[in-house]
Amino acid sequence: MDEISILHCNRGSLGAPAGCGKTHLIATSLLAYGSAKPVLILTHTNAGVAALRSRLDAAGVPRARYRITTIDGWALRLVGTFPERSGQDPQILSLKFPANDYPAVRQGTLNILEGGHLRDVMHATYSRVIVDEYQDCITQQHQMVCRLADILPTCVLGDDMQAIFGWGTNVLVRWAEVESAFPPLPPMSTPWRWNNVGCSAFGQWLLWVRVALTRGEPVDLRLAPSEVSWVPITGPDDVQALTRAAYTSSPVNGGGALIVCDSRVPRRHRDIASRVRGAVVVENADLSDFIRFAEHFDFAAPGAADALIDFAGETLTGVGPAQLKQRLTTLLAGRSQKAPTDAEMAAVSFSNNPNPKSAADFLVEINRQAGVSQLRPAILRACIQALNASRSAAEFHDMAVRAREQSRVLGRSVPNRAVGSTLLLKGLEADVSIVIDTDALDARNLYVAMTRGSRRLVICSTNPILTRFM
Repeated sequence: MDEISILHCNRGSLGAPAGCGKTHLIATSLLAYGSAKPVLILTHTNAGVAALRSRLDAAGVPRARYRITTIDGWALRLVGTFPERSGQDPQILSLKFPANDYPAVRQGTLNILEGGHLRDVMHATYSRVIVDEYQDCITQQHQMVCRLADILPTCVLGDDMQAIFGWGTNVLVRWAEVESAFPPLPPMSTPWRWNNVGCSAFGQWLLWVRVALTRGEPVDLRLAPSEVSWVPITGPDDVQALTRAAYTSSPVNGGGALIVCDSRVPRRHRDIASRVRGAVVVENADLSDFIRFAEHFDFAAPGAADALIDFAGETLTGVGPAQLKQRLTTLLAGRSQKAPTDAEMAAVSFSNNPNPKSAADFLVEINRQAGVSQLRPAILRACIQALNASRSAAEFHDMAVRAREQSRVLGRSVPNRAVGSTLLLKGLEADVSIVIDTDALDARNLYVAMTRGSRRLVICSTNPILTRFM
């Protein structure tokens, strides 16, 4: 199809399987686009924002040609800018109760858009809208984009087989509804992700897998191309086999890997990452564990130092929280027979004068210690940023929320060996995809996991024959 048609259509949708060129199409379209105003690009996760921005940078797309953020991140800023017109309580912006606050933010966005308050502002700011990973839009988000499309030319891109964000009250929009609101453009079906690295047979096999999964037909991993490896495991607790699999290297120097775990067990992501040198955890956009810590952390509490050490132990490997707490007790009592390390001195300083600056100093120092590495860098970075921005202990939670929102806007580069769920890794790609919790994944999540790697796929499962029913 014409590579600039997504920026020439007034209202349209493009459906294509994973790896068939949707992201490349966005990049080439932006390169060929000559508008003086940027294109607003919306997607679903912070990791997706970072990955897409990285791809656009690699393609040489000037950043002045686009603005990119998550759909919910854009909605939060909109409601924060026009709180009265949203008709919502501004307290929802704290996302203290996500199950209630996110729907309220989306409704507030709809109120602003439907009230016609944004038409002139949008026309003055953006030339058009692109929404990526559209299959993951829930009905409220779809309504928001439809209202946006009444204001600016809009094209949405997605793959129905990758629709995995629907759970609980999150009802995903059906692709038939999408095509009713956004007329379909000619489809794309060439597996460019694999063709471009000389793995065309692998790419064609994954297209076949997509069809097999939709039909409930078995996929025998023993008959797969050479790029696919099956790792037999006895179950989810087969730590030795799973850890070996997670260490699978890329066939090219400097190549990356995505390690896919069950989205329902976040602690498993951290456990797997802690066993694999250099692996880090990909966080959700809410940075919910960090916000929860900031909400409950009491600088004045007797156990504040222990709580801060525990936080360090959650975000870094090699900390040894129990030993560090014992050393701190010894140092504070004046019983130490050996000189304290810089990190131990920082812990003493915090204990004697607990405030945001001394807390930040402690986290910085312990991160510098030999043998310590970052396990959850997004949370550690946000915490240090919030502490440095806090003029008093009372400001810490507010600064934590601000750091989270800045993280939404900026996104972060994807680490070389990233651990997460399909919900967090979808939209990303690497040389290798390592599927740890294969047996826990349904058809759509399995398809997403299997298509993340361009050169190699490692599947850990109790059975080499995978059968799923839609």
